[in-house]
Amino acid sequence: MSNPAEESKAAEATRTVVMERVFAHPPEKVWRALTESKLLAQWLMNNDFEPETGRAFQFRAEPMPQWNGVIDCKVLVMEPLKWLSYSWVSMGLESVVVFTLTPAEGGTQLRMEQSGFRADQEHAYKGASYGWQKFFDGLEHLLDGGAR
Repeated sequence: MSNPAEESKAAEATRTVVMERVFAHPPEKVWRALTESKLLAQWLMNNDFEPETGRAFQFRAEPMPQWNGVIDCKVLVMEPLKWLSYSWVSMGLESVVVFTLTPAEGGTQLRMEQSGFRADQEHAYKGASYGWQKFFDGLEHLLDGGAR
């Protein structure tokens, strides 16, 4: 049986990557890019995502040394046009990704939080910080009409 005090201490010891950007597009367009598998693949990774709470899915990238290229996920919470949350499990990292959409002047503010990075996962934390910046750049390109 686990110790609640230890679990609480472990939860406190985690870090979160946060990205925020205002996209010059309505929430409906940003939402589609977050929830339509073919669009998601253009800015994030290949996937079998379906916007259904409780549904398991995977992101797939090119395998690399020490990584098979697979991220196991499960849709946790979803409210269309407002927020989307899913688990993100890969290489010992068990994290949660939350997207929050907020109407903003001239478009939509998108906030992404990936939480659950332990102190011993500095490499994963730095990789995610870099990766989400690149992903957001790809999302902006897609929303602006570019194809990858």
